[in-house]
Amino acid sequence: MSRFATLIGASALLLAAGATSAEAQRRQVVRMEAVPEKDTYRFTPAQITARPGDVLVFQAVRGAPHSIVFEGADLSEATHEAMNGAMGRRTGDLSSPLLTSEGAEYRIVVPRVAPGVYHFYCLPHRAYDMRGELKITR
Repeated sequence: MSRFATLIGASALLLAAGATSAEAQRRQVVRMEAVPEKDTYRFTPAQITARPGDVLVFQAVRGAPHSIVFEGADLSEATHEAMNGAMGRRTGDLSSPLLTSEGAEYRIVVPRVAPGVYHFYCLPHRAYDMRGELKITR
C-alpha cells in the first residue's frame, strides 16, 4: 500500500505542476495594420514581451495581406529550429503563411529558446518598414 500512496502523491504533484504552467501561459494579440493613405504600416504592439509557452495571436486588421517573418541571420541552429517548429503551416524558413483577409489570424506558441530579442517583419510591407520585436524572458 505504501508504494501506491507514493505513486498517488507523485501523480498529484505532477498534476499540480502542470496546472501551474498552464496558468502561467498568456495570450497576447498583435494587430497588423497597413493604411497606405496615412502611410501607416505597423504591428500593434510593435514590442512584445513573452515567456516560453505564451501564445501570440497575430490578427490582420487592415491592409491585408500580411505575414510574420523572423530574421534568422543571428540565430543559433537550435534557436532557428525551435522558431521554425513554433510556426505551424510555414510557407518558408521562419515565415508564416500570408494572411490574405481582414480578420485572419496566425498563432505562435513562444518556444523555449534563450532569452533575448527576436526581430520580425511583414514580408508584403517590408519596404514600408513594418517591423516588430519579440523579447523572450524566463
